[in-house]
Amino acid sequence: MGARRASKGKDGDRRIGRRALIVGGAATAAGTAVLARDELARLWWRVPGVDKPREQGAVDFTGARWVAASDANWRRADRPDDYGIDMVIVHVTQGSFDSAVRAFQDPGHKAATHYIVGQDGRVTQMIRELDVAYHAGNRDYNERSVGIEHEGFVDRPQDFTDEMYEASARLTARICARYDIPVDREHIIGHIEVPGTDHTDPGPHWDWDRYMKLVRRARTAPSTPSTPSTPTAPTRA
Repeated sequence: MGARRASKGKDGDRRIGRRALIVGGAATAAGTAVLARDELARLWWRVPGVDKPREQGAVDFTGARWVAASDANWRRADRPDDYGIDMVIVHVTQGSFDSAVRAFQDPGHKAATHYIVGQDGRVTQMIRELDVAYHAGNRDYNERSVGIEHEGFVDRPQDFTDEMYEASARLTARICARYDIPVDREHIIGHIEVPGTDHTDPGPHWDWDRYMKLVRRARTAPSTPSTPSTPTAPTRA
């Protein structure tokens, strides 16, 4: 979500590419083509009857609550095996926590982030990190990043609470640890920094110096590695 400079543009990651559409036929027509290993790794799950085993309702960040986004707002993948993850992208909802959850559950919205962090520090996960969320407005950035929304408005600095900063920093630190992402501003960026975006979030009031210090502190603090947890009871906003 987040503030925009112009009217809503189309996310180039919403449509399956031509190669994905023909992979079934190419794979079954022996001798007609040779598909590269990385292409097969990215598309193998599209073959009828093949699905990556995953536990319904599991979360990647301990303490997060699971609420599933509409499957129109993301696409199934096998990250980081098919797409390496090397970036965290910070968003601001331009609305309430509950309105963001409702938007991401709406198939017509055509966008969602992996996580939403509330002003009270609660964390909700709506898309698994192994899957590609439509959040950045740039296909390449979607495939290589984890997106985190923050409850509030870009022009209201009071919306960015201590609880939000601290909870989000812990979340980002665990993501960086899991995928060996450097904790710097080249790899932890705002939505406004994504090439081609029309969004301006997290805006001028997001305190990057403070946030990065909190992420570094959380990254170096002793912690049990965050792995997919047991399912939590799904909720609706």
